[in-house]
Amino acid sequence: MSSIATKSQTVRDLALEIPNATRVFEKLGIDYCCGGGKSLEQACQGANLNAGEVMEMLQKASVPDTEAEHDFKAEPLADLIEHIIATHHKYVREEIARLQPLFVKVCSAHGQNHPELRDLRNVFTALAQELTTHMMKEEMVLFPYIVRMEEAVVQNEPVLPAPFGTVENPIHMMEYEHDSAGRALRELRALSSGYQAPADACLSYRTLYEALEGFEKDLHQHIHKENNILHPRALAMERAH
Repeated sequence: MSSIATKSQTVRDLALEIPNATRVFEKLGIDYCCGGGKSLEQACQGANLNAGEVMEMLQKASVPDTEAEHDFKAEPLADLIEHIIATHHKYVREEIARLQPLFVKVCSAHGQNHPELRDLRNVFTALAQELTTHMMKEEMVLFPYIVRMEEAVVQNEPVLPAPFGTVENPIHMMEYEHDSAGRALRELRALSSGYQAPADACLSYRTLYEALEGFEKDLHQHIHKENNILHPRALAMERAH
């Protein structure tokens, strides 16, 4: 970990600078994507955590892994976009297809004794619909424009005017929708008691909770890469040209 890392740095900056920091934040329940603008100290106070102990955990976790070595802050935006679509968008679509019938099965078997399952299913269904539309807008509107803008900049050609005025407009909308997704994730976690399956849960029930927790972790990484890396770099590129 960098020696200049301090408790006053934002959670977002620490997530960008320190390999594996996002895994520590996941474990502790610290929001580094939508709520990444808070300082580490503020985030720790909000989660009733000792900031010094969290700094020690970050220090221990700062051994690079394969993805951390992948420098998303420096590689071409087109490559980052390709990674987001191939890794995260693909995962979201596959998990939605897997989880919806699993919800039907678990609600049918356990819904009477565990009415919270129906609430969970309703929140997840709404989130799935929202994400499906959201990803389509990114893939059809925002991402192609960023790729074209980068191509023009690299080739030293004029950047064509955006049909939406400035790239800031769709980015603002995407981040608004990210915040909405973040609220849905928090609701899912609360309704499931932190994805702790009850004592009478069958294997399908436990599988559902494990899958939902995995979905949450992936979506946090997904939003982090867009909000904290892709969007700021695209905005900076547009302003510079």
